[in-house]
Amino acid sequence: MTNHKRQSIICPNCRKLISADESRCPYCSISKPGAWWKNNLWTQGISSTDQIIKAIIYANIGMYIISLLFNSHLPGISFNPFYILSPENRSLLLLGATGTIPVDNMHGWWTIVSANYLHGGILHIFFNVFAFSQIAPLVSREYGVYRMFIIYTLSGIIGFRISYLAGVTFTIGASAAICGLIGAAIYYGKSRGGTYGQAIYRQIGGWALGIMLFGFVVPGINNWGHGAGILAGAVLGFFMGYNEKTKESLLHKILAGSCAIITVIVLCWAVGSGISSM
Repeated sequence: MTNHKRQSIICPNCRKLISADESRCPYCSISKPGAWWKNNLWTQGISSTDQIIKAIIYANIGMYIISLLFNSHLPGISFNPFYILSPENRSLLLLGATGTIPVDNMHGWWTIVSANYLHGGILHIFFNVFAFSQIAPLVSREYGVYRMFIIYTLSGIIGFRISYLAGVTFTIGASAAICGLIGAAIYYGKSRGGTYGQAIYRQIGGWALGIMLFGFVVPGINNWGHGAGILAGAVLGFFMGYNEKTKESLLHKILAGSCAIITVIVLCWAVGSGISSM
Protein backbone atom coordinates (compact mmCIF):
# COMPACT_ATOMS: atom_id res chain seq x y z
CA MET A 1 0.00 0.00 0.00
CA THR A 2 1.44 3.34 -1.07
CA ASN A 3 1.14 6.32 1.22
CA HIS A 4 0.69 9.33 -1.06
CA LYS A 5 1.21 12.63 0.74
CA ARG A 6 -0.59 15.56 -0.90
CA GLN A 7 1.37 18.80 -1.10
CA SER A 8 -0.31 22.04 -0.09
CA ILE A 9 0.38 25.47 -1.56
CA ILE A 10 -0.90 29.01 -1.18
CA CYS A 11 -3.07 30.00 -4.14
CA PRO A 12 -1.14 32.74 -6.01
CA ASN A 13 -4.37 34.66 -6.60
CA CYS A 14 -6.60 34.47 -3.50
CA ARG A 15 -3.88 33.36 -1.00
CA LYS A 16 -5.96 30.43 0.35
CA LEU A 17 -4.36 27.12 1.34
CA ILE A 18 -5.14 24.50 -1.33
CA SER A 19 -3.77 21.26 -2.74
CA ALA A 20 -1.01 21.60 -5.35
CA ASP A 21 -2.86 19.02 -7.48
CA GLU A 22 -5.97 21.16 -7.97
CA SER A 23 -6.72 21.97 -11.61
CA ARG A 24 -8.64 25.03 -10.42
CA CYS A 25 -8.61 26.84 -7.10
CA PRO A 26 -11.83 25.88 -5.26
CA TYR A 27 -12.04 29.41 -3.83
CA CYS A 28 -11.28 31.80 -6.70
CA SER A 29 -11.39 29.40 -9.70
CA ILE A 30 -7.99 30.42 -11.08
CA SER A 31 -6.74 27.69 -13.42
CA LYS A 32 -3.63 25.62 -12.59
CA PRO A 33 -2.81 27.35 -9.30
CA GLY A 34 0.14 25.00 -8.78
CA ALA A 35 1.87 25.92 -12.04
CA TRP A 36 5.46 27.06 -11.55
CA TRP A 37 4.98 30.32 -13.46
CA LYS A 38 2.28 31.31 -10.97
CA ASN A 39 4.38 30.43 -7.94
CA ASN A 40 7.53 32.49 -8.31
CA LEU A 41 9.17 35.25 -6.24
CA TRP A 42 6.76 37.93 -7.44
CA THR A 43 3.53 36.01 -6.86
CA GLN A 44 4.60 34.32 -3.64
CA GLY A 45 7.59 36.07 -2.06
CA ILE A 46 6.52 39.73 -1.99
CA SER A 47 2.75 39.58 -2.35
CA SER A 48 2.16 40.65 1.25
CA THR A 49 0.35 43.98 1.40
CA ASP A 50 2.48 45.11 4.34
CA GLN A 51 5.70 44.24 2.50
CA ILE A 52 4.84 46.26 -0.58
CA ILE A 53 3.55 49.25 1.41
CA LYS A 54 6.70 49.22 3.54
CA ALA A 55 8.88 48.95 0.42
CA ILE A 56 7.28 52.12 -1.01
CA ILE A 57 7.76 53.95 2.29
CA TYR A 58 11.39 52.81 2.56
CA ALA A 59 12.05 53.91 -1.03
CA ASN A 60 10.74 57.40 -0.24
CA ILE A 61 12.75 57.65 2.98
CA GLY A 62 15.86 56.25 1.29
CA MET A 63 15.73 58.79 -1.54
CA TYR A 64 15.18 61.59 0.99
CA ILE A 65 18.28 60.57 2.95
CA ILE A 66 20.32 60.30 -0.26
CA SER A 67 19.17 63.78 -1.30
CA LEU A 68 20.49 65.16 2.01
CA LEU A 69 23.81 63.39 1.43
CA PHE A 70 24.02 65.10 -1.97
CA ASN A 71 23.96 68.54 -0.30
CA SER A 72 27.13 70.58 -0.73
CA HIS A 73 27.01 71.54 2.96
CA LEU A 74 25.09 70.58 6.08
CA PRO A 75 21.52 71.92 6.20
CA GLY A 76 21.40 75.17 8.14
CA ILE A 77 18.98 76.10 10.92
CA SER A 78 15.68 77.33 9.54
CA PHE A 79 12.81 78.99 11.39
CA ASN A 80 10.41 77.86 8.65
CA PRO A 81 9.24 74.33 9.57
CA PHE A 82 8.79 73.45 5.90
CA TYR A 83 12.52 73.90 5.27
CA ILE A 84 13.94 71.96 8.21
CA LEU A 85 16.45 69.35 6.96
CA SER A 86 15.83 70.35 3.35
CA PRO A 87 17.90 69.03 0.44
CA GLU A 88 19.29 71.68 -1.90
CA ASN A 89 17.64 72.28 -5.25
CA ARG A 90 20.88 71.11 -6.83
CA SER A 91 20.59 67.77 -4.99
CA LEU A 92 16.99 67.36 -6.12
CA LEU A 93 17.90 68.21 -9.72
CA LEU A 94 20.65 65.60 -9.72
CA LEU A 95 18.29 62.96 -8.34
CA GLY A 96 15.47 63.60 -10.80
CA ALA A 97 13.19 66.47 -9.80
CA THR A 98 10.77 67.18 -12.63
CA GLY A 99 9.07 70.19 -14.21
CA THR A 100 9.73 72.32 -17.27
CA ILE A 101 13.27 73.27 -16.19
CA PRO A 102 14.57 69.75 -15.43
CA VAL A 103 12.75 68.11 -18.34
CA ASP A 104 13.49 70.66 -21.05
CA ASN A 105 16.95 71.81 -20.01
CA MET A 106 18.64 69.12 -17.95
CA HIS A 107 17.06 65.68 -17.81
CA GLY A 108 14.36 63.82 -19.66
CA TRP A 109 10.97 62.23 -19.21
CA TRP A 110 12.29 59.71 -16.69
CA THR A 111 12.05 62.44 -14.02
CA ILE A 112 8.23 62.08 -13.94
CA VAL A 113 8.96 58.75 -12.20
CA SER A 114 11.86 59.74 -9.94
CA ALA A 115 10.24 62.96 -8.69
CA ASN A 116 7.56 60.87 -6.95
CA TYR A 117 10.22 59.66 -4.50
CA LEU A 118 11.85 63.03 -3.71
CA HIS A 119 10.85 65.44 -0.94
CA GLY A 120 11.78 68.96 0.04
CA GLY A 121 12.05 68.64 3.81
CA ILE A 122 11.36 66.57 6.89
CA LEU A 123 7.76 67.78 7.24
CA HIS A 124 7.12 67.22 3.53
CA ILE A 125 8.09 63.56 3.68
CA PHE A 126 6.47 63.06 7.08
CA PHE A 127 3.07 64.26 5.88
CA ASN A 128 3.27 62.22 2.67
CA VAL A 129 4.39 59.03 4.40
CA PHE A 130 1.66 59.48 7.01
CA ALA A 131 -1.03 60.02 4.35
CA PHE A 132 0.22 57.05 2.33
CA SER A 133 0.29 54.75 5.37
CA GLN A 134 -3.34 55.69 6.10
CA ILE A 135 -4.76 55.42 2.57
CA ALA A 136 -2.71 52.65 0.94
CA PRO A 137 -4.03 49.84 3.21
CA LEU A 138 -7.62 50.87 2.43
CA VAL A 139 -7.02 50.90 -1.33
CA SER A 140 -5.11 47.60 -1.09
CA ARG A 141 -8.01 46.00 0.77
CA GLU A 142 -10.62 47.05 -1.77
CA TYR A 143 -8.58 46.86 -4.99
CA GLY A 144 -5.77 44.45 -4.11
CA VAL A 145 -2.17 45.41 -3.45
CA TYR A 146 -1.08 45.04 -7.09
CA ARG A 147 -3.75 47.38 -8.40
CA MET A 148 -2.93 49.76 -5.56
CA PHE A 149 0.69 49.93 -6.70
CA ILE A 150 -0.34 50.42 -10.34
CA ILE A 151 -2.63 53.30 -9.35
CA TYR A 152 0.07 54.82 -7.15
CA THR A 153 2.74 54.68 -9.86
CA LEU A 154 0.67 55.76 -12.86
CA SER A 155 -1.16 58.53 -10.97
CA GLY A 156 2.17 60.04 -9.97
CA ILE A 157 3.44 59.89 -13.54
CA ILE A 158 0.22 61.37 -14.95
CA GLY A 159 0.11 64.06 -12.28
CA PHE A 160 3.63 65.25 -13.09
CA ARG A 161 2.99 65.02 -16.82
CA ILE A 162 -0.07 67.28 -16.52
CA SER A 163 1.76 69.72 -14.27
CA TYR A 164 4.57 69.88 -16.84
CA LEU A 165 2.05 70.72 -19.56
CA ALA A 166 0.62 73.38 -17.23
CA GLY A 167 4.05 75.00 -17.03
CA VAL A 168 5.11 74.03 -13.50
CA THR A 169 8.85 74.71 -13.53
CA PHE A 170 10.14 72.59 -10.63
CA THR A 171 8.25 69.98 -8.60
CA ILE A 172 8.78 66.90 -6.42
CA GLY A 173 6.91 64.74 -3.92
CA ALA A 174 4.68 61.70 -3.58
CA SER A 175 1.54 63.82 -3.32
CA ALA A 176 0.35 63.23 -6.90
CA ALA A 177 0.67 59.46 -6.45
CA ILE A 178 -1.09 59.60 -3.06
CA CYS A 179 -3.83 61.72 -4.63
CA GLY A 180 -4.25 58.89 -7.15
CA LEU A 181 -5.04 56.54 -4.26
CA ILE A 182 -7.48 59.12 -2.93
CA GLY A 183 -9.18 59.31 -6.33
CA ALA A 184 -9.45 55.52 -6.55
CA ALA A 185 -10.92 55.36 -3.03
CA ILE A 186 -13.45 58.11 -3.83
CA TYR A 187 -14.53 56.24 -6.96
CA TYR A 188 -14.83 53.01 -4.96
CA GLY A 189 -16.99 54.61 -2.28
CA LYS A 190 -19.27 56.29 -4.82
CA SER A 191 -19.52 53.18 -7.02
CA ARG A 192 -20.15 50.69 -4.21
CA GLY A 193 -22.65 52.81 -2.35
CA GLY A 194 -24.41 51.58 0.74
CA THR A 195 -23.45 52.50 4.28
CA TYR A 196 -19.87 51.30 3.90
CA GLY A 197 -19.33 52.90 0.49
CA GLN A 198 -20.75 56.22 1.64
CA ALA A 199 -18.53 56.15 4.73
CA ILE A 200 -15.44 55.62 2.56
CA TYR A 201 -16.61 58.35 0.18
CA ARG A 202 -17.03 60.88 3.00
CA GLN A 203 -13.82 59.93 4.79
CA ILE A 204 -11.57 60.03 1.72
CA GLY A 205 -13.45 63.00 0.32
CA GLY A 206 -12.35 64.83 3.46
CA TRP A 207 -8.73 63.99 2.60
CA ALA A 208 -9.21 65.36 -0.92
CA LEU A 209 -10.82 68.56 0.34
CA GLY A 210 -8.06 69.06 2.90
CA ILE A 211 -5.32 68.62 0.29
CA MET A 212 -6.99 71.08 -2.07
CA LEU A 213 -7.48 73.70 0.66
CA PHE A 214 -3.87 73.21 1.78
CA GLY A 215 -2.71 73.72 -1.80
CA PHE A 216 -4.52 77.03 -2.12
CA VAL A 217 -3.38 78.35 1.28
CA VAL A 218 0.30 77.34 1.17
CA PRO A 219 2.37 78.79 -1.70
CA GLY A 220 4.46 76.56 -3.95
CA ILE A 221 2.11 73.54 -3.88
CA ASN A 222 1.66 71.69 -7.17
CA ASN A 223 -2.14 71.83 -7.40
CA TRP A 224 -2.02 70.67 -11.01
CA GLY A 225 -0.30 67.47 -9.91
CA HIS A 226 -2.76 66.95 -7.05
CA GLY A 227 -5.85 67.46 -9.21
CA ALA A 228 -4.53 65.34 -12.07
CA GLY A 229 -3.52 62.62 -9.60
CA ILE A 230 -7.02 62.42 -8.11
CA LEU A 231 -8.61 62.29 -11.55
CA ALA A 232 -6.13 59.67 -12.78
CA GLY A 233 -6.75 57.49 -9.72
CA ALA A 234 -10.52 57.62 -10.21
CA VAL A 235 -10.22 56.74 -13.92
CA LEU A 236 -7.78 53.89 -13.22
CA GLY A 237 -10.07 52.59 -10.49
CA PHE A 238 -12.97 52.62 -12.94
CA PHE A 239 -11.14 50.73 -15.69
CA MET A 240 -9.33 48.20 -13.48
CA GLY A 241 -12.23 47.58 -11.13
CA TYR A 242 -12.16 46.67 -7.44
CA ASN A 243 -12.34 43.32 -5.67
CA GLU A 244 -16.13 43.19 -5.39
CA LYS A 245 -16.41 43.56 -9.17
CA THR A 246 -13.38 41.60 -10.36
CA LYS A 247 -10.53 39.86 -8.60
CA GLU A 248 -6.93 40.73 -9.32
CA SER A 249 -5.63 38.83 -12.33
CA LEU A 250 -2.24 37.76 -13.63
CA LEU A 251 -2.33 40.83 -15.90
CA HIS A 252 -2.54 43.10 -12.86
CA LYS A 253 0.47 41.35 -11.34
CA ILE A 254 2.44 41.74 -14.58
CA LEU A 255 1.54 45.45 -14.78
CA ALA A 256 2.48 45.97 -11.13
CA GLY A 257 5.75 44.13 -11.71
CA SER A 258 6.47 46.34 -14.73
CA CYS A 259 5.80 49.46 -12.63
CA ALA A 260 8.17 48.14 -9.96
CA ILE A 261 10.93 47.35 -12.47
CA ILE A 262 10.63 50.77 -14.14
CA THR A 263 10.68 52.50 -10.75
CA VAL A 264 13.77 50.63 -9.55
CA ILE A 265 15.62 51.26 -12.82
CA VAL A 266 14.79 54.97 -12.79
CA LEU A 267 15.75 55.46 -9.13
CA CYS A 268 19.03 53.56 -9.61
CA TRP A 269 19.73 55.64 -12.72
CA ALA A 270 18.94 58.83 -10.79
CA VAL A 271 21.32 57.97 -7.98
CA GLY A 272 24.05 56.71 -10.34
CA SER A 273 23.88 59.66 -12.69
CA GLY A 274 23.70 62.04 -9.73
CA ILE A 275 26.89 60.60 -8.22
CA SER A 276 28.71 60.83 -11.55
CA SER A 277 27.65 64.48 -11.93
CA MET A 278 28.84 65.62 -8.51
